[in-house]
Amino acid sequence: MVNAYILIQTEVGKAASVAEAVGAVPGVAEAEDVTGPYDVIVRAEANTMDELGKLVVARIQSVEGITRTLTCPVVHL
Repeated sequence: MVNAYILIQTEVGKAASVAEAVGAVPGVAEAEDVTGPYDVIVRAEANTMDELGKLVVARIQSVEGITRTLTCPVVHL
């Protein structure tokens, strides 16, 4: 299982609607609107890195109102 945090920047005033829409995407465990340099933080889960990439590119980045994402895979050192 691959876990990642996805940091999302949105258009002005779209954080809440983006968090709600992304939270409904299969593979997204949690989506919260936050303050700071990013507007939404998502915790995502996938079986492989390839599946995680497809989740981000095909499903999350296609949500209306998103301007940029940064994906941070979780590592266990």
